[in-house]
Amino acid sequence: MTFNQQWRVLLLTTPNTYRAQAFLAAAERLGVEVLIATDMQAALAESWGQQLGLDFQRTEQAVAAIVALAAERPLNAIIAVDDSGSLLAARASAALGLAHNAPDAAEAARDKFMMRTLLAGAGVPSPPFQRYATNDDFHALAEQIAYPCVVKPLRLNGSRGVIRANNPPEFVAAATRLAALLETIEPTPGAKPFLVEDFIPGFEIALEGLLDHGTLQVLALFDKPDPLDGPFFEETLYVTPSRLPEATQAAIARCAADAAAALGLREGPMHAELRVNEQGPWVVELAGRSIGGLCSKTLRFGTDVSLEELILRQACGMLIESTDRTSAAGGVMMIPIPGAGLLKSVEGVAEAAAVPGVEEVDITARIHYPIVPLPEGDSYLGFIFARAETPDAVEAALREAHSRLRFQIQPSIALRIEN
Repeated sequence: MTFNQQWRVLLLTTPNTYRAQAFLAAAERLGVEVLIATDMQAALAESWGQQLGLDFQRTEQAVAAIVALAAERPLNAIIAVDDSGSLLAARASAALGLAHNAPDAAEAARDKFMMRTLLAGAGVPSPPFQRYATNDDFHALAEQIAYPCVVKPLRLNGSRGVIRANNPPEFVAAATRLAALLETIEPTPGAKPFLVEDFIPGFEIALEGLLDHGTLQVLALFDKPDPLDGPFFEETLYVTPSRLPEATQAAIARCAADAAAALGLREGPMHAELRVNEQGPWVVELAGRSIGGLCSKTLRFGTDVSLEELILRQACGMLIESTDRTSAAGGVMMIPIPGAGLLKSVEGVAEAAAVPGVEEVDITARIHYPIVPLPEGDSYLGFIFARAETPDAVEAALREAHSRLRFQIQPSIALRIEN
């Protein structure tokens, strides 16, 4: 297609992201030229047909490469598709004079200790916390900690490594399990930091928004009908619009806006996770990016505009005609992984897709490949999408569709025996 030379955007992606395709589709619809930088070695990126391979952790070199690219092909915006690229996007945008969040704010939205420290300093409701390290004496710590508590890594996403403990033995087991996971992910010498937070009772809700010069525009509130009380925190259902009272929704929006201000987030997409109880909303997580996975498919705005199109329009300074959602309710089920092993087969997809209200059943896990549930895993079996007149009907459709799916998983112990 012919691109409008007024707009060119650089997407920062990872090799395994779910989310780049939605941005590419939105850019094509808008006539925005997209350049892609992937978090991988330059030679490997070239062999994959990617335009630019960068090491997102080596930010100085990566920023220099992006500045050199922009000298030849000027950019209107840099957008991080996932958390891993948010700090690089901020620093490169600052170097090029493009609108974006300050690097310190982007870093705070990635690092849970920095986030908790800033939220506490600003008086934003969030759980009491303490930072420890994997070389600490877990048995000694277990006698000092208030229960129930939540053990969590500083930087992993999607509830990976997050474990609830109700007593000292459970804390020792949780901290030991998290330490093993962190060592697997980052097998470098030295202790790895982690957080221990008070467990906040209540139900969870997710907020999707756009920040414009520090002002939050709430795009959607998602109910999470399944309880998230641990010991692990695997998310399943997201349903919008929220069925909460208007006053509660307004309090959630104010809390999320206060949290963004505390971190210094001012521009672009924002995704927040909150818990709500009789004391009001509490911030669990805040990210300077849009909703993860394929979940953005649940959202349509104005005359059939996607979330990614809104983000691109804002980033390029284009007119946003409406942020009102379409009238129908929508939802997604992130299909949980019931156990570790080798995924042998998936049955019932056609039956699930035939449920009234279901729009799509997308199995993203690959047959004959290993799957790992939380807290060690970082993915789902797939996604079910539904749309109906009411949130209740959406939730019912998602649950019915899920009940029709059948997964054959060869357990991990069988794999070890075979090997």
